[in-house]
Amino acid sequence: MLSNTTKELELKMPVVDSIQCIARISSKLKITEKTKRYAAKILKETQERKESSGKDPMGLAAAALYLSCVKNGVSVTQRDLAEAANVTEVTIRNRYKALREAKILEIDF
Repeated sequence: MLSNTTKELELKMPVVDSIQCIARISSKLKITEKTKRYAAKILKETQERKESSGKDPMGLAAAALYLSCVKNGVSVTQRDLAEAANVTEVTIRNRYKALREAKILEIDF
């Protein structure tokens, strides 16, 4: 019923860009600019490959930040990222695994 009302009123649901979520998460954890930029590149590549479709933007951003932290030698736990992003650790692990399987790790930025 809600979707019919939405259509009738011609309302557009806002779409949250996962790249914008990086700033929110990283500001809570004081993550470096270099690490944030690398995470943004990961998400851009993920979006270009259509790997992000249907995924929670905050979970994707947290996983990209985790991947970026690992790659750059920044010590941060999945738990800390999960709390900052308001997602579960399982979400981060699942998105991280999907990024690995999509060979996002092998791209040299």
